[in-house]
Amino acid sequence: MNSKLNIDFLHYSNELISETIDHRRYLHRNPELSFKEINTTQYISNTLTKLGIEHVIALKSNPDNNHNDIGVVGWIGNGDNSIALRADIDALPITEETGFDYCSQNAGIMHACGHDMHTAMLISAAKIIKQNEKYLKNKVVLIFQPGEEQLPGGAKLLIDSRILDSLNIKAFFGQHINPEIIIGKIATKGGPLMASTDEFHIKIIGKSTHAAQPHLGANPILAANDLINFLYSLPNKFANPLEPVVVAITSFNSGNTTNIIPSEANLMGTMRTYNQDLRNELKQIISKFAHQIVQSHKCVLEFTILEGYPPLLNNNKLTNLVMENSSLLLGAENTSVAEPKMWAEDFAYYSQFAPSCFWFLGCSKPNQEFYPLHNPKLNPHEDAMIIGTAMMAALAFGEI
Repeated sequence: MNSKLNIDFLHYSNELISETIDHRRYLHRNPELSFKEINTTQYISNTLTKLGIEHVIALKSNPDNNHNDIGVVGWIGNGDNSIALRADIDALPITEETGFDYCSQNAGIMHACGHDMHTAMLISAAKIIKQNEKYLKNKVVLIFQPGEEQLPGGAKLLIDSRILDSLNIKAFFGQHINPEIIIGKIATKGGPLMASTDEFHIKIIGKSTHAAQPHLGANPILAANDLINFLYSLPNKFANPLEPVVVAITSFNSGNTTNIIPSEANLMGTMRTYNQDLRNELKQIISKFAHQIVQSHKCVLEFTILEGYPPLLNNNKLTNLVMENSSLLLGAENTSVAEPKMWAEDFAYYSQFAPSCFWFLGCSKPNQEFYPLHNPKLNPHEDAMIIGTAMMAALAFGEI
């Protein structure tokens, strides 16, 4: 209930839950990968048209970047300032194992991160907002964003495209389902909520030789081993122990038999932190020493660091507003301070563009088997969308 407006957002959302579920299940059956969300975009556009909501395509065709009319930006109401509500729309390259009767019909692709629910909730929130448009204090911008799961991130591309510049957005709000939290609860916090992410792509070029004659070659596996040890030592050597840092090598491929030292090794990995200055410092240290380590083995290093998303930093004022709305809707006992995650989210780019707040939406039940995000058996409870829809709608009517 929003006492100032006398609008019962939970009631509205509960009345719409069958529609919200229909939207979610359509999207779940028809997932599309990042920057390929053509049919998803058309579905959203058609739905907003039926609701009488003005909108445009977010990213126009650009063959060089593999875009093809994807994503939607809509708006409701008037005013010089805007509040933006964002949902991500892309799926993951995962083969579904849920057994749902509405499981993915696209082989090897699944909404295993809840973006189908995020999109469905924003569609229903848009319907509630449109029905109560006369009470809006500001324009409300609806962002159905492609490409959250893939660098450089749809949020960055939307901002770089300047499509948002004329909307004078003063606040961004977004949410993410979290199966670690029980349905009926919301969690968020001011300051760092999610980490930055950078990707390591490493090739070490050595010289192949018989395993019995190592002196005639240059062993890329030994070089890779020393490099891995160096990378894993970075948090202990250069970061304050109170500063969270994750370095992980997640792929190591080299060689294919027992008696041949291979000619190269290929590795991949990630580095994550909440501290942008520390992030920059560690990348400089890697650039300075990694080549020396590999060269000591008479090997050549090709090391690329793909810069990923920045840390997601919640604005304290907007975080308090979200927690106040959650307390009104769900009760203070169901509104908690979130545990920060070393996940990454391109919503972080919006937090650099304007004050922003992102929160976690509980979506599991105590008697339900738990599967985490990005698991092929992810099974969020659909009733969670009643709460997420109500939260998005209520925030649209707030003062900024």
